[in-house]
Amino acid sequence: MYIMKKLTINHGAVWVSVVLLSVLGFVWYGVIFDKQWMAFVGLDLATIEANPPGAKIWISNIIATIIPVYTLAWLFVKLDIESWMEGAKTGLIIAFSFVFLTIMISNMFAQAPYGLSWINGGNALVSLTLTGAVLGAWRKYA
Repeated sequence: MYIMKKLTINHGAVWVSVVLLSVLGFVWYGVIFDKQWMAFVGLDLATIEANPPGAKIWISNIIATIIPVYTLAWLFVKLDIESWMEGAKTGLIIAFSFVFLTIMISNMFAQAPYGLSWINGGNALVSLTLTGAVLGAWRKYA
């Protein structure tokens, strides 16, 4: 008798992805694009140091990371994604279609600097592609 494996959400992969995305966000906005991003949004280091973000922004950030990663994991189960490459491609397509293009259009209407769209949209592209690769590679079966 043949027993079919049923793909399920791998909570370990989800939480590893959440940590990776937190590190990526720090590196992306705090190291690679820190000066450009601050200039585009009208901030400087003195202003940030004088008005440090409270716990509410970090709690919101974690929640806003956990929900999409779990949603992507759920979607991967439904789509039967079973490789890191398939996961990365799916994450990239979702990021480009639903996040990157939305950021670009929203920023264009808001007359925000064009470079800001690329920084924020680029972060989404890299984040969801990386998450897709992790979730696709690290599968769990019931």
